[in-house]
Amino acid sequence: MRQSPHRTLVCVVAEGGCTIRDDAEVGTTMLPQVEGPLGTAGRPRWPVGVLEVRRATVLCGPRVRPFLSMSVRVTFGGSSQIRWEGELAEIITSEHGKVVSDVLGEISRSQEVVKFATSLALHLKGEYSEQVSTGVDVYSTRQPVGVVGIISPFNFPAMVPMWFFPIAVAAGNAVILKPSEKDPSAAIWLAKLWKEAGLPDGIFTVLNGDKEAVDGLLTHPDGRAISFVGSTPIAKYVYETATAHGKRVQALDGAKNHMLVLPDADLNVTADAAINAGFGSAGERCMAISVVVAVEPVADKLVEKISARIKTLKVGDGRRSCDMGPLVTAQPRDKVASYIDIATADGASVVMDDRGIDVDGDPNGFWLGPTLIDKVPTSSKVYTEEIFGPVLSVVRVKSHRDGVELINSGAFGNGTAIFANDGGAARRFQNEVQVGMIGVNVPIPVPVATFSFGGLKESLFGDTKAHGAEGVKFCTQLKAITSRWLEPSHGGINVGFPEND
Repeated sequence: MRQSPHRTLVCVVAEGGCTIRDDAEVGTTMLPQVEGPLGTAGRPRWPVGVLEVRRATVLCGPRVRPFLSMSVRVTFGGSSQIRWEGELAEIITSEHGKVVSDVLGEISRSQEVVKFATSLALHLKGEYSEQVSTGVDVYSTRQPVGVVGIISPFNFPAMVPMWFFPIAVAAGNAVILKPSEKDPSAAIWLAKLWKEAGLPDGIFTVLNGDKEAVDGLLTHPDGRAISFVGSTPIAKYVYETATAHGKRVQALDGAKNHMLVLPDADLNVTADAAINAGFGSAGERCMAISVVVAVEPVADKLVEKISARIKTLKVGDGRRSCDMGPLVTAQPRDKVASYIDIATADGASVVMDDRGIDVDGDPNGFWLGPTLIDKVPTSSKVYTEEIFGPVLSVVRVKSHRDGVELINSGAFGNGTAIFANDGGAARRFQNEVQVGMIGVNVPIPVPVATFSFGGLKESLFGDTKAHGAEGVKFCTQLKAITSRWLEPSHGGINVGFPEND
């Protein structure tokens, strides 16, 4: 569990590449680094490492794209489900701290992207127009962009990287994955699967490190694209730095997700949804519901039902059939807890304060129980800032329109939900709200992999979202070919602008 210091992983330089060792050796292609502990490793030797990947990219390209697509299928579709739900789930729960049920959901959603990637030929089709002029055909093709860098966060160490790399590899690219230094072992496990499947060295690379490693990905001229998920300030930095160095970027970032509850909603269903969406994964989700917007007169009853459900939650070691685990480290735990004092100072009503909760786990863990705060002023930092922890706020409004205006007035536009039995009101909500992912009686509206994931406004830097059709577009570049096969009798000189005839 995340109750003890990070394990020390070392990157050991080897001929033609590098391997990570952690007791038992785990084989994977790595960017060469100076030997040292995770997060404090010496400076990556970028010219050597990236040139290895660049050579691999030249080799993989469109000519062997069918092989790479098959590699995705063999590696992730053919591996035993027992390994995914056994080995990988244990790694994530032990290192991150989230409960096993949440990890299994993460793994399931990861595998959705794999299934999408293995059918990528359907999504790489170009267009063909015959005889646009005399003997002239025009058609288009999608080809890989080259080296794709992925910078992933700690909260979903398997799912977030897999939003990107199955599609990137199946499309013919090479990938450098920079996992969070807080929980990198899932990335190493995934690399081991690639190695077992025979993926050529350099196609998939795990790069451990901190900001220095990230900056190398953002600035090195051999990189062509960057996929990032994380906080808004870092997303802005990633976007500005990488685009300044000529790269395409998709940077998915902060959120403040609202659940609008209309008076006709089923309050028992709504209260269950608020608990699941607010406190699952200890609130460390970019799609967590952090604000319940209650249209009067339902607020008092809804708060009462949510409070009753909070009292039934079991907090503790994720391997012990608990409902909620610890936060990932002490620093975010302390920061999240500080918002409870801010709420009191701002005049909100702290209904449930579980900072001293009894847990079924090591008492030295980074624990913070589920917290419910009612009547939160919209001027409070508790409302305006992304808390990223198990704190659920309630804001009361007079009408559906007031609720939509409140949601649209915020800086973020990642996810939102409406709970109602009025279909017309729900339809109006989905058309008027300025948010990228919307749930109608669905509290966490993460789309399936055939659709694209991403928000609006300050929840997305760049104009391309993750997986689905937009993920394919991001990992490929479009070429248009104009072709004419001349008859032997054709000839003559014409220096004018070409015309269609």
